[in-house]
Amino acid sequence: MTGPMGARRGVGGAVDLSALAAPKPEPTPPPADGGPSIIEVSEPTFEADVIVRSERELVLLLLWARWSEPSVHLGQTMEQLAVAAGGAWTLALVDVDAAPRIPQAFGAQNVPMVIAMWNQQPVSAFDGAKEPAEIAAWIQDVAAQAGVPIASAAAEPEPADDPRMVAAEELLNAGDTDAALAAYEAIATTDGPKSEAASAVRNIRFMVRAQQHDPSIISTAAADDVDGQLAAADVLLLGQRPEQAFDALINLVRLTDGDDRTRARTRLLELFDLFDPAEPFVVAARRKLATALY
Repeated sequence: MTGPMGARRGVGGAVDLSALAAPKPEPTPPPADGGPSIIEVSEPTFEADVIVRSERELVLLLLWARWSEPSVHLGQTMEQLAVAAGGAWTLALVDVDAAPRIPQAFGAQNVPMVIAMWNQQPVSAFDGAKEPAEIAAWIQDVAAQAGVPIASAAAEPEPADDPRMVAAEELLNAGDTDAALAAYEAIATTDGPKSEAASAVRNIRFMVRAQQHDPSIISTAAADDVDGQLAAADVLLLGQRPEQAFDALINLVRLTDGDDRTRARTRLLELFDLFDPAEPFVVAARRKLATALY
């Protein structure tokens, strides 16, 4: 939904919601079994289901539209969180096309938008898509700042530390790199290549190798010197310069062929594995590599 929807004071200040006041229906009752409280709100039910309800519990108002794909996705996420919360707060869904005066009252410019209502006033808001963990953290922050008594029982308990990983980390912290590497390798054999232990193995192997290089290799290695550029990339990455490290190897891929090109490409993929694949600099480097190869 684009374009102005009316000017009102920003969220966190006193917002005039009197124009939506309508003493018609009673508020939708909370679930008797402690289950999720998810309601659809219209203009006639807004006062009872949102304003009045917010006097006794936190209400999260989702402004959405059926034609907005981000709205639909956020709605699914919010409903899942409401189910997990077990009635600790109410999710109030507002179809902005069916109830245009509600977004106008908040000065909402776009959908989706989530507004936290407490004691008849908006206390916080966000718009656009967010990850479930971000939204859950936001809800907890809103509750803490507003003094809203929502239950925390629905929060997932922290997973217990894996004693194998704890022991391996202690070896690493003690400076026994070889023993720590062996311990992580043993765990990775059991837990698989996608495990935390496998990630630790990759990182330790990289650190050991990179620390053996002379830092001056960055400036002394010729552009087509395979061993020199592999070493230079390690030193650059060790110095927190991943983009330059990747570029050095991508350039090596361009300049070489056969086994040398395979070595450069293989090392580059190994360095990619040290990072979250969604990191922007990893995504950009993968695109450059594809161009260099084809």
